[in-house]
Amino acid sequence: MDKEQIKKIIKEKNIRYIRLQFVDMLGIPKNFSISVDLLDSVFESGMGFDSSSIKGFTDVSCSDSVLMPDPNTFGVVPWLDEARIICDVCYPTTLKPFEGDSRSLLKSEIQKLAEEKMEFYVGPEIEFHLLKEENGKLIPHDTGGFADFAPLDLGEEIRNKAGLYMQTMGVRSEITHHEVGFGQHEIDFRFKESALEAADDVITYKQVVKNIAAKEGLVVTYMPKPFYGQAGNGMHCHQSIFKNGKNLFYDPKTKNLSDKGRWYIGGILKHAKALTAICSPSVNSYKRLVPGYEAPVYISWGWANRTALVRIPGYNPTNEKAMRIEFRSPDPTCNPYLAFTAMLKAGMDGIENQIEPPEPIDYDLFELSLVELEERGIETLPGNLGEAIRELEKDKVIRDSLGKHISTRYIDHKKRVWNDYSMYVTDWEFQKYLRY
Repeated sequence: MDKEQIKKIIKEKNIRYIRLQFVDMLGIPKNFSISVDLLDSVFESGMGFDSSSIKGFTDVSCSDSVLMPDPNTFGVVPWLDEARIICDVCYPTTLKPFEGDSRSLLKSEIQKLAEEKMEFYVGPEIEFHLLKEENGKLIPHDTGGFADFAPLDLGEEIRNKAGLYMQTMGVRSEITHHEVGFGQHEIDFRFKESALEAADDVITYKQVVKNIAAKEGLVVTYMPKPFYGQAGNGMHCHQSIFKNGKNLFYDPKTKNLSDKGRWYIGGILKHAKALTAICSPSVNSYKRLVPGYEAPVYISWGWANRTALVRIPGYNPTNEKAMRIEFRSPDPTCNPYLAFTAMLKAGMDGIENQIEPPEPIDYDLFELSLVELEERGIETLPGNLGEAIRELEKDKVIRDSLGKHISTRYIDHKKRVWNDYSMYVTDWEFQKYLRY
């Protein structure tokens, strides 16, 4: 879409304001609302703002940055009768990409692939909980389970409306259903031909669902583990790489998984511990990453095996376009631009260095004891955010994938979060140890 097409839609829809959207280092969306009268000026030279007030961006000594709109991301915000354009953050005067902008980081990696005639496809599956307030506490809004109907499933209308709203903003939803946990839901959207579009869609998805739910008096949470003993919210990421229209992961001569696909898995597994710091970025993430809830903690891979960290879906195994790998540990609190960049670099490291993964797992890993896992040489993901950050610090490939600006600020921030959490006294501790 170009500027003239955008202006035509704005006139037809009588839109008066446009939100210029971007994300901070943690993937939290931010925006400035401008009058449509400024559109020509913003497309030409951007809009300046104080980036020292944005987490992970700049210091007050050099705080001027510019938002440059990406016309391909234009969409009407249906609940506001306004429009939205996603922006890249740039340096003033030169308008070169700002090294602290995670969207520009992913865009740069995709452009490098394009020079080699390659494309990186990502299909995230985002889970969330709908909550209602009862007696001053937030609890699941229903008692439905996996794929239930109403009246057990009370989220059908919200999911359907969210799907329609997403479509008006360029996100094509395909399948919606109730998930395993009480009040837990999933809306799947169509695989995009660009990881950048997929990351944009993740941000749009989260905003749409939150706003629709709020209008119904409900609260949405993407917390990885909002309730003890219940299923957590994941963001499984299906991914593949195409070159000249051909899937690099597919080869019918080698049981449909190519050497490059296998090496890509090898790279993901080699860097899995460091990836966790980016793809599972909160202290709460590690309360989801425990055995028994389809959230894998064992660094392994397998065909159609949901207990493995990397799974090759068993659907249509002879379909070249459908051949992909599914990385199962990420959760929806991650910054999708950083997560997709880091996953891509891990997988490409595997291809470039022909990293062989271990043998695929065809049994239930959750049934094995720690001794049995150790005997089979199966390692686990970090057990908490502190361990994950230490793994990120040790992994040059993943650390470098973020660039010096982001990696330094990201690690410093997460260390502070971990230290704060480590000193925080929870209600559980108070009840458990008060009378000791």
